[in-house]
Amino acid sequence: MTNSHVPKQKLGALTLAALGIVYGDIGTSPLYAFKEAFTHGLAPSHANVLATLSALFWAITLIISLKYVWLVLRFDNKGEGGVLALQALAHRHTRRTMPQWSKAVALIGVFAAALFYGDAIITPAISVLSAIEGISVATPQFEHLIIPITLGILISLFLIQRFGTAKVGILFGPITVVWFVSLGALGISSILQTPEVLQALNPLYALEFTLHHPLAAFVLLSAVFLALTGGEALYADMGHFGAKPIRLAWYGLVWPALILNYFGQGALVMRDPTMTQNPFYFLAPDGLLVPLVVLATMATVIASQATISGAYSLTQQATRLGYLPRIRVQHTSDSEQGQIYIASVNWLMLLGVILLVLGFGSSSGLAAAYGIAVSGTMIITSVLIFLVALARPNQRLRKAIIASVLVAIVFEIMFFSSNLSKIGHGGWLPILLGLAIFTLLTTWKTGSELIAEHRRKINVTMRKFVADPHREIPRVSGTAVYLASNPNLVPSRLFYNIKHYKVMHEQIVFLHVDNEEVPYVEEENRLMVTGLAPGIYSVAVRFGFREEPDLGKALRGTVNYQLDLPADSTTFFVARTSIVDCEGVLPYWRCALFGWMMRQSESAATYFNLPSEQVVEIGTQVTL
Repeated sequence: MTNSHVPKQKLGALTLAALGIVYGDIGTSPLYAFKEAFTHGLAPSHANVLATLSALFWAITLIISLKYVWLVLRFDNKGEGGVLALQALAHRHTRRTMPQWSKAVALIGVFAAALFYGDAIITPAISVLSAIEGISVATPQFEHLIIPITLGILISLFLIQRFGTAKVGILFGPITVVWFVSLGALGISSILQTPEVLQALNPLYALEFTLHHPLAAFVLLSAVFLALTGGEALYADMGHFGAKPIRLAWYGLVWPALILNYFGQGALVMRDPTMTQNPFYFLAPDGLLVPLVVLATMATVIASQATISGAYSLTQQATRLGYLPRIRVQHTSDSEQGQIYIASVNWLMLLGVILLVLGFGSSSGLAAAYGIAVSGTMIITSVLIFLVALARPNQRLRKAIIASVLVAIVFEIMFFSSNLSKIGHGGWLPILLGLAIFTLLTTWKTGSELIAEHRRKINVTMRKFVADPHREIPRVSGTAVYLASNPNLVPSRLFYNIKHYKVMHEQIVFLHVDNEEVPYVEEENRLMVTGLAPGIYSVAVRFGFREEPDLGKALRGTVNYQLDLPADSTTFFVARTSIVDCEGVLPYWRCALFGWMMRQSESAATYFNLPSEQVVEIGTQVTL
C-alpha cells in the first residue's frame, strides 16, 4: 500500500504499528552504539565525548533523517520497498534506457540482498545479548547467566515463529512507544545535570576531532555506524505501512528519543568517565534498573522479530524473482499477506544466531562483526536510487535527488571503509556469509537459465504445433493442463504423452506463469486466456513478487473467458528436472551445487498450490 492519502483515523494506528516493526532495530542501538565508541581505546575525555556525540547526531541526521526518511521512501515499487524491490525497479529502468548496465544492476541488487542475511542473523544476537547484559549492572553475581538467558530467549523467539506474529504484533507498537519515551526521559534527566553536552550539536566538534586525530576518527566511524544499522528497515517495511506513517513516527518520536538518549549517555560519561562500561544502564535510577532490563529485553525481541520477518519476506521475493528454488511458504494470517513463515530459513537463522552468541560471547564482540553488511547494502541502495533518479522527468527534482545521493554515498563509503577495519575481529563473518548466499542466488539463476535454454532447443514452437492439428492422433475426453516456462514453446511433457500413450486430450491448456517486477497484480489483470486452435488454449497467470502463487485459486477465473476446467476431468502435467551429469557448461562445483539446490526445491505442484489429486509429475534429465 502506498498510503499517499491515508485516512486520518488510520494514520495513528499505522504510525503506532510502524513504531513496533520499522524502528525495532535502530531503536535498540543506544544499548551498544555509544558504548562501543570508547571500547577500542578512545579516552572518555570531554572533548572526545563531544566529538563522538557530534558525529552520532550528524550521521543520524544525514543518513537516516535526510537520506532514508526524506529521500529513499520516495522510491517505491508499486508501494513496496526494500533492496530487491528497488533492484527490480532499477533493472526495469536500465533495461530500457541503459541496457549495457542492466545485468550489473541485477547483480549488485542481489549482492545487497545477500548481505542482508548477514545482518538478519547478527541483529537478534547483538540486540538480545546487549539487553541481557544489563543483569551484570543490576546484580553482578548473575553475570554467568547472561549467555544461557540470551539463548533461552532467542530459541523461544524462533520456536514461536510458526504460529505467526499477528497476536504478538498487537503489543509491539505500545511497548515500543514506552521504550522510546523511556529513552527520551532517561536522556533528558542526564542532560539537565550536564547541559553543556548540547554543545555537541555543533558539527565542528566532529570535524576538528577528525582533523587532529584522523586515525582515531576513522575507527570511531565504525562505532558511530552502529547507530544507523536500522536504516534499511525503514525502506524494507515501506509496503506494510506506507511512507507517511513511517515519517511521522521518525520525526515525531524516534529521532528525538534517540538523540536525547545518546546525549544523556554522553552527559553521564562527562560527569563520570568510568561509566563507559555500560552507560545506557547506568542512566537508570537504582530502583528502575531491573524494569529497564525487562523493557530493553522486550524491545530487542521486537527488533529481532522485525529482522526475522524481513528475512522471510526477502526469501519469498528472491524465489519469485528466480534467484532461489521453490521453497515452502506458510502464511500465518488469513488477512495480512506479509505475515509468512519459512521453516528452512527459520531453523538456519536459529542455528546461526546460537553459534554467534556462543562464539562471540558479548555484545562488544558481536559489534566487531556488525556494520560491514549494512554499510555495503546502504551504498548499493544509494547507487540503485541514483540510477532510478536518472529516469525522473522532473529535472529540478532529479538534480536535487542525484546531488543528495552522491553526498550520501561519500559518507557511506567512509563508514564502509571504517567498518572494514573490523575484518580481523569478526567482520569477515558477514562478508563470508554474504558471498556464500550471493553464490547460491546467482548459481540458481544461472542454472535455471541454462535449463530453460536447453528446453528451448528441444521443444517445438507453439506456432508450429498449432499449425499441425495432429488429426491422426486419437483424442480422449478431459482436459490436460501443461505448465510451460516459455509461452512460445510447447512443453516436452506433451510429446512424452503422445510418444508413450499415443493419445491427446480433448482439451489442451498451456499454462504459463509470469513473475512480474511489481509487488502485487490486480485481480482483473491476473489472467489472460488466448484460444490458439479448437480445443487448444494458452493461459497466462501473472503474480507479483510479494504474492503467493496460487494457481488453483487463479484458474477459477477462466470461467469468465468461457474456459471451463472441471476438477473431475482436468489433469495438471508438471515436470521434475534432475541433473545427471556435469560436462563443463558450469564449473563442476557450481553444477553440483545447482543439482543439490534442485533436489531441495519444492515441487511445482505444491509451490503453485495445485490440487494434488489432479497432478501428474513427469521426470526429465538434463546434462549441464
